[in-house]
Amino acid sequence: MPKATLSLYAAAIALATGPALAGTLDAPEPDPNLAPAPAPVNVGPDWTGFYGGAQLGYGDVDTNVPLQGDGFIGGLTAGYDYDFGTWVVGGAIDHDWADISLGGGADLDTVWRAKLRAGYKVGRGLVYGTGGYANADVDTIGDDDGYFIGAGYEHMVTDQFSLGGEVLYHEFDNFSGTGADVDATTVQVRGTFRF
Repeated sequence: MPKATLSLYAAAIALATGPALAGTLDAPEPDPNLAPAPAPVNVGPDWTGFYGGAQLGYGDVDTNVPLQGDGFIGGLTAGYDYDFGTWVVGGAIDHDWADISLGGGADLDTVWRAKLRAGYKVGRGLVYGTGGYANADVDTIGDDDGYFIGAGYEHMVTDQFSLGGEVLYHEFDNFSGTGADVDATTVQVRGTFRF
């Protein structure tokens, strides 16, 4: 192919693509006609506020000594939640009564907890994780401090009433100086009124 023809093709390509490749390194100017981004939309009901209610369920207690048992457990709960839009953070206090025979004449009488929880809203529900301080009292041994972790789900039936369920794992090392390490798992359902 003659050099003149090649030069003609090269010139035609340069003219055709030149405007497409032209530009600048300067940042583009914002379009004054564009509206600002909308604020995040609150998903589901508003969980912010105080609540109180009752819970009932089952507890299973195991130890590293020949003391163990299971049975019903139930009590009261009260707390406060703050709704951030799609996330909810809160704190609560639970007090449960139990009559779980552990053998050897020992019975688990009460458990109370100071808890924190954080959850993600799913429609009218809240899936959450929780943990905190726990105290358990055994009638013939005394009481001891420990901790718990767990998870739960709560569903807003109306804007003032919710139903939920929670599974908690508790641990108490060297319970009341006896050398017994106590593990307890509770599964409870609850109903709460929101104010």
